Amino acid sequence: MDDKTRDILKIFEQINKIPRCSKKEAKISQWLQQWAKDKGLTFRKDSSGNIIIKIAATKGAQKAPGVIIQGHLDMVCEKTEDSDHDFSSDPIQCVYDGDWLIGRQTTLGADNGIAIALGLAIAEDPKIVHPPLELLFTVDEESGLLGAKAMDQGFAEGGILLNVDSEDEGIFTIGCAGGEDTRIRLALDFEELPAEINIYRLSASGMRGGHSGIDIHKHRASANKILARALDLLAKSGDMQLMSIKGGTVHNAIARDAQATVVSRPSQFAGMQNVIKDFEKTVLGEYATSEPSLALSINQVAHDSDSNSALTPESTHKAIQLLLALPHGVTGMSEDPGNLVETSNNLATVEIKDKSLEILSSQRSSVMSRLEEITARVEAAANLAGAEIKNENGYPAWQPDWSSAVLKRSQKVYQKLFSKSPKLQTIHAGLECGIIGSKHENMDMISLGPTIENPHSPGERLFIPSISRVWDFLAELLKSYAA
Repeated sequence: MDDKTRDILKIFEQINKIPRCSKKEAKISQWLQQWAKDKGLTFRKDSSGNIIIKIAATKGAQKAPGVIIQGHLDMVCEKTEDSDHDFSSDPIQCVYDGDWLIGRQTTLGADNGIAIALGLAIAEDPKIVHPPLELLFTVDEESGLLGAKAMDQGFAEGGILLNVDSEDEGIFTIGCAGGEDTRIRLALDFEELPAEINIYRLSASGMRGGHSGIDIHKHRASANKILARALDLLAKSGDMQLMSIKGGTVHNAIARDAQATVVSRPSQFAGMQNVIKDFEKTVLGEYATSEPSLALSINQVAHDSDSNSALTPESTHKAIQLLLALPHGVTGMSEDPGNLVETSNNLATVEIKDKSLEILSSQRSSVMSRLEEITARVEAAANLAGAEIKNENGYPAWQPDWSSAVLKRSQKVYQKLFSKSPKLQTIHAGLECGIIGSKHENMDMISLGPTIENPHSPGERLFIPSISRVWDFLAELLKSYAA
């Protein structure tokens, strides 16, 4: 590990001591404001909490166009089932594993804390030659790019945006999918538990999860869909009623674990166990390579004071059928070269709460008409079940600009540094570039970053050698504007 990488990771580890789940970025915001004050730098915070820190151009680069280095403050807070980590107070524990950096039983937060660390390292390094710089850090990106959407018009002044939220070093992102979330609420009827009934907990666990955009094509199982299929098989095998269900955590993570409690007669338990055992074999066959740790179990649990009612048979059937009907996964591939995902859906979260089944579905597409189509499919399934629907957090696709000046300059710089051309891609995930660009006319943009695997899951890891390559590229690109 070289000295510069070590310096950047030292900043990153400082950042990881500060809680920064989505919608809870106040402490990292305060830390950054104090950092700017200590450095004698000008900073502003808008009404939504987005922060911009201004850094004057170095000598000889004062007349160069302003450059914005941009990332987001929040992180997806996911942990393993056996972790007691408290994201509201505990620091993320960084673990060095050869060339990789991981979190101890949690997401690492490299998405997007490494962007913050790189930006601060640039500002602190007196050897970096650069034009006027703005470090732009947005809030609430992981909840649906909400900070960027709410950003004040003209908040940033530079005309060149370097978004540091892509996750493959050596690849420049020049476009991304648009998206929309759909909240579904299905009212349920309950009845008192009959006599001679037992309560059982059905669990679907051990799945890898991952980012619902960039990992959606990797044949990873959704715990919510696996659980729905298991419940359907149990319902077909005998009398069974739902009591509760809960699966998934956030809109942009594939559900790794899901549980349901059901009631049935004691005489049916052996048969239920056999159904689940056989179904576990089935899904392990379906996901033999991608989900080797997938597990299904059903066990009796004790009655308690809150366990005095269950869904009626009719509501049980309706809830299971709705979960089965809702789409999940890739629904369309792009016609463009590269075999890219065009359209997908993530059955993100499910929960019985306040006598209703509440579902969050997250749709993505690089073609806005197809985004409308997949959203309409989700709405249709909900409508047929008699559920209420609310669409929210929509954002546009970012269309590639093949004539972009910053793209051409970046390609030239990368070729000079590494003796090879960078790859170009559009991604099946949401980036803030399109939204920020819509607020700043003629903004020229690319997205890049060090290599991160398995974001939005406890398996998230950062490839350490890629950090120095991104650093070298950014330093040389900024210097090129002063030439």
